[in-house]
Amino acid sequence: MSYRTLEQMVVAVAEDVRPPERLSVSEAAGRYHIVKNPGQHEGAFSLAKTPYLREPMDVLTSREFTGMAFAGPARTGKSAMGINWLAHTAITNPMDMLFVQMAQHTARDWSQADLAKALRNSPELRRRLVPGRQNDNVYDKRFLSGMRAVITWPTMKNLSGKTIPYQFIFDLDRIKPQIIDKEAHVFDATRTRGKTFRHYAMCGAEGSPGFPITDANWQPATPHEAPPTEGILSLYNRGDRRRWYWPCPHCGGTFEPRFNLLQYPSAEECPDMLERAEQTYMACPHCFTADGALIEPNMQRTLNLAGRWIKEGQTWNRDGSITGVARRSDIASFWMFGPAASFSDWQGLVYRYLTALDVYEKTFDEGPLMTTVNVDQGEAYLSKQLESSRLPETLKARALDWGGSRETPCVPMMAGGGFLTATIDVQAGARKSFVVHVYLTSSGGDVWHIDMFRILKSARIDDEEERYLIDPAGYPEDWDLLIEQVIERTYPMGDGSGRRLPIKLTACDSGGEAGVTANAYAFYRRLRVAGKHKRFHLLKGSPSKTDTAPLRLTYPDAQQKDSMSAARGDVPVWLVNSNIVKDQVANMLDRRDPGGQVHFPEWAEGWLYKQLTTEIRTAKGAWENPSKRRNEAFDLLAYCVAFGRHPDIKLHTLDWSKPPGWAADWAVNDMLIMPGGISAPEAKIKRSLADLAKDLA
Repeated sequence: MSYRTLEQMVVAVAEDVRPPERLSVSEAAGRYHIVKNPGQHEGAFSLAKTPYLREPMDVLTSREFTGMAFAGPARTGKSAMGINWLAHTAITNPMDMLFVQMAQHTARDWSQADLAKALRNSPELRRRLVPGRQNDNVYDKRFLSGMRAVITWPTMKNLSGKTIPYQFIFDLDRIKPQIIDKEAHVFDATRTRGKTFRHYAMCGAEGSPGFPITDANWQPATPHEAPPTEGILSLYNRGDRRRWYWPCPHCGGTFEPRFNLLQYPSAEECPDMLERAEQTYMACPHCFTADGALIEPNMQRTLNLAGRWIKEGQTWNRDGSITGVARRSDIASFWMFGPAASFSDWQGLVYRYLTALDVYEKTFDEGPLMTTVNVDQGEAYLSKQLESSRLPETLKARALDWGGSRETPCVPMMAGGGFLTATIDVQAGARKSFVVHVYLTSSGGDVWHIDMFRILKSARIDDEEERYLIDPAGYPEDWDLLIEQVIERTYPMGDGSGRRLPIKLTACDSGGEAGVTANAYAFYRRLRVAGKHKRFHLLKGSPSKTDTAPLRLTYPDAQQKDSMSAARGDVPVWLVNSNIVKDQVANMLDRRDPGGQVHFPEWAEGWLYKQLTTEIRTAKGAWENPSKRRNEAFDLLAYCVAFGRHPDIKLHTLDWSKPPGWAADWAVNDMLIMPGGISAPEAKIKRSLADLAKDLA
């Protein structure tokens, strides 16, 4: 280290021997960090506008924790915590620091802009900076106290081999992927740099939520739990989960100031979006009524000054006391929301939300909506394609009693008419079976889930005359069970008339473990020889992102490169674009009105509804089953909906005011079988002949 003057040398020696001041980070910020933002604030850093930053900053020097996570919207001032901590460390607590930005260019920009401005405007901090390019450059800052600040970006090369007790990560959710070089999570990789210092080490991170919710059916297990996402909220969930509360100025009840508490006129009351936003106020969840007291926007600062951080497990009572057992963790974690952000206003929050919502409704572009929810509101975003009421309990509550039971299911008379479709999933492994679900499609495209069962036992008999368990992959003859038990199955009408409705179309998955495809093709050929193939169709799921057809016919050909194929190009296999079809199914499950609604029988068990809500649509546009729970019901319903486009059905062009005979009203439906096994057309002819004979008599 070189010095230009004797005075610099004396000052450096004095800094080395001077005992550290006992100041908190917030106190050091108010003394040493000078801010010059014309029009906003000029002078020493002040918490007068951002009192919610005091506790997160002061935790950075606590020996009770080795991590700090702050989740919040933009315009909270949260990024200033890094510079305030640097000022405290450089002057009162000389420990090396590591500042991690999302990329090299942002590291350079922060160093040359925000940090350089703070050093330039803060005399006490600036005079402690060691001069010289080696000591004061874009990525390194050395101070007379002996402290060194390193500015970097997340790669394993940059983070490895460094032993630094203090680290701070900016804008965590903009670091993508979160797993650095496929080796470690950015927070954990950074935090490891201070492991040698044990409880003297600290890793802080801040950010606005930037990753989508991955489970549409998630419900918080505890009041302060964040949704399942990556990034800062995942880190928040690992901590003690503190949330920012306000006391109501009218009733004294405490609550979190979230966006959903903001009230503004509806579009019907006020068509102009800006005018709607200008009338925004907040409703206290405890005392608000239509004529009750309002919380006006100008109360925000006063309420922030009265606000408090409350940990998971604690309750802030009206008398000011805090009770309950707080959640414990080595990470102090904080999450606050948009209406409390000091440099934001409620009018702007609402206006940006309304304009983003308008863009979505006109173009289906969710980008602006996701941005305002994440950045302005500080909330995690649930894709509109996932946002629904598709909870198992919600679907179950819509079940109807149309007669019958699990043992004796029947066709609902209330449907008025329609046709039956059966779909089959081939289960392998320990659950070897044919899983069969049967649906009625009625006028307008409503789907009625009328039966569900598994075929478990083979017709094959062992030495003790017991039936073997079914094995669709190993025994071709086991497929023949589908003829009687599915293809030729009929269901009684719910009116007790003795009439029965047969299945018009059966669709069966042709994939699965080795052997299933070959046996499926062989079964189709046997049906064709017997003349029974026209109502049975093989399918294969194909979640293509380029093929826009929900259902497409193919003829797999063994002459192609796949020499293991059991097909000879003579077996038709329908490709179901599962992503497109499942989007439609999800919308149908959400629908509450006729015209594409899904109905369930009252006797259906809870597993059905769980399977229908297991899959989620990811941000990449694919339907996935992250929990790996059983989901056959969702797949089978998707097959039913897909085969509505089969040439024998053409549901998308079917005129329900003049339906074909096989989909007509129950009084004239051609598919119905009368008591005694006579088909409806035959019965009609007999009745006509009887009438003719009567007329001739």
